[in-house]
Amino acid sequence: MTTDARPLAGKVALVAGGTRGGGRGIAVELGAAGATVYVTGRSSTGGRSDLDRPETIEQTAEQVTAAGGLGIPVRTDHSSPEEVRALVEKIAAEQDGRLDILVNSVWGGDPLTDWEHPLWEQDLDTGLRLLRQAVETHVITSRFALPLMVARKSGLVVEVTDGNTARYRGTFFYDLAKSAVIRLAVAQAAELRPHGVAAVSLTPGFLRSEALLEHFGVTEANWRDAAAQDPNFAHSETPAYLGRAVAALAADPDVMARTGRALATWDLYKEYGFTDADGTQPDFAAHWAENLQEEFGPLGDSL
Repeated sequence: MTTDARPLAGKVALVAGGTRGGGRGIAVELGAAGATVYVTGRSSTGGRSDLDRPETIEQTAEQVTAAGGLGIPVRTDHSSPEEVRALVEKIAAEQDGRLDILVNSVWGGDPLTDWEHPLWEQDLDTGLRLLRQAVETHVITSRFALPLMVARKSGLVVEVTDGNTARYRGTFFYDLAKSAVIRLAVAQAAELRPHGVAAVSLTPGFLRSEALLEHFGVTEANWRDAAAQDPNFAHSETPAYLGRAVAALAADPDVMARTGRALATWDLYKEYGFTDADGTQPDFAAHWAENLQEEFGPLGDSL
């Protein structure tokens, strides 16, 4: 394999929330670009998280290595400052203080999201737990990981979210969490800019995760069959598409020009030329404009 095919060879990444979905796709594609990737989350061969799903950080790490990188699984509860501190100390010790890419992809909020009720009818404890799971974990992880980047005066932070606009996302706590993550990137970018470290938020389109495939009763092999249930699913994208967007950003020597911005796979593929796993280039924003905007309004104003 040529050096150009491994633009992240020698780079070290931490993908927080790399067990499944977008986080797994990002970890694997960073590995395909040659990076050493620390894959973290609560689901491991030693036990499942409260989501009780079968995917593990060890599986993701194996896929990272199979793709051409080096996957290192470390079971970590990112809501625990002590565990995150220990994780970062481990990375620093093993990689001579190096961390080039931080991906905050912790979510786990699907079972906590109430799509049926307004704020005043929702369970408050559940909503606040969602915010702790989806926002506090990102803050805690950045708090301990950023000093490694600042010390080297280089690096990229990617905050994974849903949407890159100010559009309301359908329910109070979900909307607040995903909007807050965009703001985390803005705030980190402002503070990191003098140190040569970039921070962006990034959204996929309609993400074809393991859970969503399961929801529609299909697999990746026959996923198009689910379009009969939801025509929009025909315009979905795999986690690899999101991963290739992150890898492209991480390999871009001019990534500082993007710092503080809310980015999307549907824009970045045009600029970097990457494709999804099947060679296509899904563009959910174009699909929305053509098929959904009349009913639901514009996707939103860019941030």
